[in-house]
Amino acid sequence: MSVPNSARTRPTRRIMLGGLLAGVLGALSAGALTGCGIAPTGVIDAGEPAHGLKAPGKPAPDVQLYFLGPTGLRPASRPATAPVGPEEAINLLLKGPNDAERQRGLTNVLPVLPGPVTAEAEDGRVTVHVPMNAKRLDTPSVSQLVCTAANAAVPGARSPSEVLVTLVGSTVRVGPMVCGGTNAFPFIQPSPSSAQPD
Repeated sequence: MSVPNSARTRPTRRIMLGGLLAGVLGALSAGALTGCGIAPTGVIDAGEPAHGLKAPGKPAPDVQLYFLGPTGLRPASRPATAPVGPEEAINLLLKGPNDAERQRGLTNVLPVLPGPVTAEAEDGRVTVHVPMNAKRLDTPSVSQLVCTAANAAVPGARSPSEVLVTLVGSTVRVGPMVCGGTNAFPFIQPSPSSAQPD
């Protein structure tokens, strides 16, 4: 039985058409990829570099500054090569947020002070001297100062929430206060138990 010539050539035509179609698609995709219109760009500033994890067993020497954000007081951690005391931390605070912190929406609400701020730290206590009447500082400003001072390197190995901070200015004292999370609160001396021993 003989096979018609048209039947013999069908497989060859399919192979040739398939190869031609693959070649056209390959050329189109190569042209689309090379001509996508994306131009090279220069270096884009994306803020400060990320900082890696601290080595295990070593205390983090970072300094915590407290700025006002869209939802209240927020900490901003900055790297340090050595522990930073309350006075140095407050002076960093007074310079205001850096570019990365401003991009997070953080701002400084402390007033422009007419002189330097100093701080004395001793066993679990910090006294911050401001060059103005300390009672004229508003609540967010007081919280910024108290929480920044309490989270600095304070002698006595107390947690930041246990450090007592007093603001002094123009012979006026405010405090002692403690930093409770992200706000300053007056320190209330625990009263002795009223329970009588058996």
